[in-house]
Amino acid sequence: MTGNGARRDQAHLQPYISKQFYHRYTAIDHAVWRFVMKQNHYFLKDIAHPAYVNGLRDSGIKTESIPKVDDMNESLAKVGWGAVTIDGLIPGSVFYGFLAHGILPIATEIRNIQNIAYTPAPDMIHEAAGHAPILLDKSYRDFVRKIGEMGAKALSSKEKLEVFKAVRHLTIVAEDPNSTPEQVKEAEILVAEARKKVKGLSESDMVSRLFWWTVEYGLIGDINNPKIYGAGLLSSVGESQSCLADDVIKIPFSVEECIKTPYDVTKPQPQLFVCKDFDELAAAIDQFAATMAFKKGGTESLEKALKSDNLATFVFSSGLQVTGTLATILKNEKGEAVYIRTKGPTALSLDQKQLVNHGKDTHRKGFGTPIGSLKGKIALENCSPDQLKDLGIMEGSKAILKFESGVNVKGVVKTIMLSADKPILLSFKDCHVTYKGQVLFDPSWGAYDMAVGEGITSVFAGAADPDAFFEWPIIKETDSMEESDVQLNELERLYAEIRSLREGTEWNEQCWTRLEKVIAGLDRKYPNEWLLRLEILEIYKLHNNSHPNVKIISEMLRNKNWGKSVNQVIQRGFTLINRLC
Repeated sequence: MTGNGARRDQAHLQPYISKQFYHRYTAIDHAVWRFVMKQNHYFLKDIAHPAYVNGLRDSGIKTESIPKVDDMNESLAKVGWGAVTIDGLIPGSVFYGFLAHGILPIATEIRNIQNIAYTPAPDMIHEAAGHAPILLDKSYRDFVRKIGEMGAKALSSKEKLEVFKAVRHLTIVAEDPNSTPEQVKEAEILVAEARKKVKGLSESDMVSRLFWWTVEYGLIGDINNPKIYGAGLLSSVGESQSCLADDVIKIPFSVEECIKTPYDVTKPQPQLFVCKDFDELAAAIDQFAATMAFKKGGTESLEKALKSDNLATFVFSSGLQVTGTLATILKNEKGEAVYIRTKGPTALSLDQKQLVNHGKDTHRKGFGTPIGSLKGKIALENCSPDQLKDLGIMEGSKAILKFESGVNVKGVVKTIMLSADKPILLSFKDCHVTYKGQVLFDPSWGAYDMAVGEGITSVFAGAADPDAFFEWPIIKETDSMEESDVQLNELERLYAEIRSLREGTEWNEQCWTRLEKVIAGLDRKYPNEWLLRLEILEIYKLHNNSHPNVKIISEMLRNKNWGKSVNQVIQRGFTLINRLC
């Protein structure tokens, strides 16, 4: 998939795609982008994995201005990937779904100056400067696609959904410049309370931790001298340097250790995992995937789906796929599932294509069916049409199916649906279904459709045929604001003026006059604006290093207490200006 939209077989991803209104970015936004990218180009060349350094060079992502997602999409299309814009933090299954289809989801917002070193909220710097460049490396993007496929199919829990909502709220509050410390603290408490309610680790939790400690915060190579490849580190002006210090514990990568280790999106990580190479990552997650419900199937996987209380697909050994929210599992004395029932809209599919007349409208109240073989250990899915007749299963005839489990199905066969000349679905009228005296289906409830399958071979989150199961949304991409209508405040105008001066074709006396006016405006109303002063200092260093303002601005930036994080960022700004100018 390439292009700024999902194919029709990715309808479930469509509601999360937004539009990049490029003209809404202010000169301040571009200045934040420029500062981080200049830092990345200079400081990461020796500490980042070569795949990132090369990708940063070859991706076409510009330093001076925020990239357009359409341009990034064209760049990634060269390696068979694409890029789409999304609106902030999205559900994990959706994020992984994009990656599984070779699509990089990009949040179009950009962090504010207060959070320039790091923000927990997804933004252009994290996605474009962190994720995109390294995807040009084949072995790495193959690994990302694999973990995307795992994450998209991983089963979650309803408690985890509440955690997602709380974290999303926290990221919004933390990035909002109008938020008070009390509001941020309150949002953090809500996240902590939501996490307390989570019992154990779901599959999606495990994949999330794997993703965090690899794709987001991974180190690679020699454990005593590793390189950075995690996008969270690559997009953090502060942590990209501090993560390699001795006080950050370096641990040899293993799936088990990553899964055991929780993370906090709001703080620097106290430990990081170091893999040998991307091939090691790919092999390790292949082994882990074999333990997941979408690979294992069986009763254990059904129980995970029941606990998730969310949409999932159950694949029978006949190939029939049932998509719905699992409500009931009946088990035999050995604890094996013998009957399942979904609640709410359910659909039946084969090979990821919904069966005609078996969509949500037909099964709007749910779907129930036995699992197992008939007495005599007869697997219905292996029976030919002639063998079905021998069992008394013929259209228009009354059939009695007695399962090894004790489930009994008695009714008139309406239709037999075949695939490769073998049955996958039997439909009955006047049907009774019982299990040890319990009525599972009564003729008064209507027609009864029974899945054919001796066992469950796979269980995964989401729909087998998302295109048919999910309704197409109406995507509104109109923006009534024209570029000329965007109103700039005074500070934004000052940033825009410096940007104009820097990008001018020549430097003359008029430029110095304009520069002095910006400085006067800063001194008059914006004593805490450090980034614009760094940009002004850069201009002086380039055009008149002996000017008195060089010393004045430098001393102000060095001597004022901006806070530990900003002080570190300013010092890195000084270092870069002095080396490049």
